[in-house]
Amino acid sequence: MTNSKLKSKSQGNGVESPDGGWGWVLVVAMFVSTSLVFGLMRSLGVFFVEFVQYFEENAQAISWISSIGLAAQQFFSPLGAALCNAYNTRPVVMTGGFLSGLGLILASQATCLVHLYLTMGVISGLGWGLVFTPMVATVMANFTHRRALAVGLGFSSIGLSSFAFNPLFQLLVETYAWRGALLILGGLSLNIMACGALIRPECRSKGPAKLDSQSRLPCSVMLQRVFSYLEVSLLCERPYLTYTLGVTLFNFGYFVPYFHLVAHSRHVGFSEYGAAFIMSAAGVTDIFGRIVSGWFSDLGHFRVIHLLILWTVLAGVFIMLLPVSSLMGSYSALMVISLLYGFCSGALTSMVFAVVPMIMGVERMMGGLGLLQLIESCGGLLGTPLSGWLRDNTGNYVASFMVAGSFVLLGSLTMTTLPHFFSCTDPPPPKRPVLIDNSDALRLELAQKNCCSSEMNHQAVEQTKR
Repeated sequence: MTNSKLKSKSQGNGVESPDGGWGWVLVVAMFVSTSLVFGLMRSLGVFFVEFVQYFEENAQAISWISSIGLAAQQFFSPLGAALCNAYNTRPVVMTGGFLSGLGLILASQATCLVHLYLTMGVISGLGWGLVFTPMVATVMANFTHRRALAVGLGFSSIGLSSFAFNPLFQLLVETYAWRGALLILGGLSLNIMACGALIRPECRSKGPAKLDSQSRLPCSVMLQRVFSYLEVSLLCERPYLTYTLGVTLFNFGYFVPYFHLVAHSRHVGFSEYGAAFIMSAAGVTDIFGRIVSGWFSDLGHFRVIHLLILWTVLAGVFIMLLPVSSLMGSYSALMVISLLYGFCSGALTSMVFAVVPMIMGVERMMGGLGLLQLIESCGGLLGTPLSGWLRDNTGNYVASFMVAGSFVLLGSLTMTTLPHFFSCTDPPPPKRPVLIDNSDALRLELAQKNCCSSEMNHQAVEQTKR
């Protein structure tokens, strides 16, 4: 089977993206920034046990901290995309880096769970939302034939940081307590601002015309422009809605192991560092999964959507096997399943974003990614607390992982209803609908009236002279 290649255009010059040059610098910036967003987010399970003991709350209440952070990151992604479309990507990402670090620094002074909900959840989540989608869309807009590989390399930092952060966070907690550890992580997150500074103003996906701060436009015209920045028209397209529903179902279960696998490992009797190392080992195979899946996808032997379903089904099955492998207290069995899960979870992440341009087109990628993150935020918000609630009611994490894996498999089944899913070739990517900008029409009409008026005045002067 052949994989039809997307032909993305560069900013307004009508030439194909170069697949190199400064684009690789942006891949490095994405590598660092994603490690400080999702790599950090996926390693917060080390703090889970500390928060349970310090605040003397149940697993469900503590789970809301990570869920709110994840949901806020996805919920505010449309805001980041709209700001990038309206103004510029560089200051948006730099602002997001500042907020992500500020939230963690303020969280180190928390005295109750509500403080953690607002700082680690809302403030840092807002910062992550302003960073993640703009960085991914910027890299994808600068590559055509190597897009999946570029995204896979950028995302590989998540697995690498998961490998390094879990034991590092455990060491920081033991050395400086959880408050000192969060303070250090806040300072570390401020490095995202340097990543944002590497984005050139012209290196961004194509979007609607920028806002002119000097222009005075009617409210209806401004509302039309806001909708165009957010790409709201995508909500009327069946492929986009189907894909968004499938990704939302993924989100219900995808993040559960990253927040609860360490706690589960300690619950079944493994040591603190042994439990942390399980997530670190999964992070190593996560790196290989992202790179291998991106490389194999770019070979063009199979459609990207089919590879996405393959990795998603395997990831769902391995999530369900995680608690089963540890029922007999076998550390080796749990390690093997964790390694396999890490590989598949990393592989499917690259494919999720590689499919996006085929669903909505490159021109609408910035706003479409933000809108996708907004809708799927409900899965990230509710998935982990649901897992914590099941643990509180059953006394262990077996039901939690079973339900999480079932959601991932259900999302895979939903993807099979996409149009042309069973075709051997990709359909042509959709184009942005041609919309009439009323503000431009008003300006044109006014210019025509002024021109006609000046001509009439000129004719009247000539007749007077005669």
